[in-house]
Amino acid sequence: MEYILLIAGFVLLIKGADFFVEGSSSIARALKVPSIVIGLTLVSMGTSAPEAAVSITAGLRGSSDISLGNVIGSNIFNLLAVIGCAALVADIPMQKGILTRDLPVSILSTIVLFLMMLDGHISRPEGIFLLAAILVYMIILVKGALKNRTEETEEKILPIPLSLVYVVLGLAAIVLGGQLVVNNATIIAKHFGMSDTLVGLTIVAIGTSLPELVTSVMAARKGESGIALGNAIGSCIFNFFFIVGIASTLAPITVDMNLLVDMVLLIIINILIFIFCRTGHKVTRLEGAVLAALYVGYTAYIIMR
Repeated sequence: MEYILLIAGFVLLIKGADFFVEGSSSIARALKVPSIVIGLTLVSMGTSAPEAAVSITAGLRGSSDISLGNVIGSNIFNLLAVIGCAALVADIPMQKGILTRDLPVSILSTIVLFLMMLDGHISRPEGIFLLAAILVYMIILVKGALKNRTEETEEKILPIPLSLVYVVLGLAAIVLGGQLVVNNATIIAKHFGMSDTLVGLTIVAIGTSLPELVTSVMAARKGESGIALGNAIGSCIFNFFFIVGIASTLAPITVDMNLLVDMVLLIIINILIFIFCRTGHKVTRLEGAVLAALYVGYTAYIIMR
C-alpha cells in the first residue's frame, strides 16, 4: 500500500507544480512584477510548505534529528539537484538581484545557522532572530518589486481570479503530494533500518523538496527561468530563516553534531553556485550536470558514513 500512495504523491506533485507555475507566472505578468520576485516569495514559500509541516511537527515531537536534518538536506537538494536538473532542461540566465542580493543572503543564512549550531543547540532567542531576519528579507524583496515593475507584454495571461485558483489548487496538490511521498517513503526507509538523521537528510529531505524540483523543472520548460532559479534559492533562505526559526522558537532544537559537516558542505555548495552564476551570467547545462552529479556523490557519502 505504501508504494501505491508514494506513486500517487508523485502524480499530485507534478500536476500541482504545473498549475502552481502557470498561476504564479500569470500573476507576476498581470501585476508587472519580475518573475524572479514571485519565485523568491510566493513560489518558494508555497513549495516549502511540506518542509515546514514536517520540520515543525518533528521538532514539537522531539525528533530534532529529522527536523534539522530535513531542512539541511532539503537545501543541499535544492542547490544541487533542483538547480542542476532545471539547468539540464534549459540554461538558466542570471537575473538582476540574484548575485547582489539573494545568493549572498543564502550564503549568509547558512553561515549564521552553522554558528548557531556550534554549541549543540538552537535556542528560542536564536529562533526569534531567524524569524526577524526573514521578515527583513521579505521587506527588501517587496520594496525591490515595487521599484522594478516590468512593462506590459502582449503575451496572453490568465485572469487574476483564475490565476489564484490555479495557485491554490496547485499548492494544495503539492502539499498533499509531498505529505504522501514523505510519510510513505519514511515507512519504507524504516523497513531498511535507516537512522532518523539519515532519513531526515535523504528520504524526508528529498520528499519535501520534490515540490521545488518539479516546480523549477516545469518553470524551466515553460521558459520561466526567474521562477526556476528564484524558487530554489528562495526556498533555501526560507527553510533556514523561517522554518528553523519557527521550529526553534516553539521548541529549542538539539543539534546532532554530525550535521556540522553537512553545513560546511552546504557553505561550499552555495559558493560554488555563486561562482557558476557569475561566469557567463547563467547556469549552463554542463554546470547543471556537475551539480546533479555532486548530489549523487553526496547521497552516496552520507549513506556510507
